[in-house]
Amino acid sequence: GFVALGVLLERGLGASLGELFAGLVAEPLGLAGRAVNLADGRVEVVARGPAEALERLEAWLHQGPPSARVDSVERIEIDAAEAPESGFRTG
Repeated sequence: GFVALGVLLERGLGASLGELFAGLVAEPLGLAGRAVNLADGRVEVVARGPAEALERLEAWLHQGPPSARVDSVERIEIDAAEAPESGFRTG
């Protein structure tokens, strides 16, 4: 079945939305969702897809891309309806 995952990332210097998501992970895993920069400097990621793919996404988020530093990853409670059913949007 499909489930949803919500996480908040504390970003270190050099981490940008483009680096985190530009097709690196979410789309190849077949996930739908969004990644949004928050005013306080964190990134909110909401994704929907197979449980195994969401686990792989979450594991990747703990590391981030080589050119960035992710300080922490916090799981947040979301309603499955909050995660888009198709496509992955950043902004």
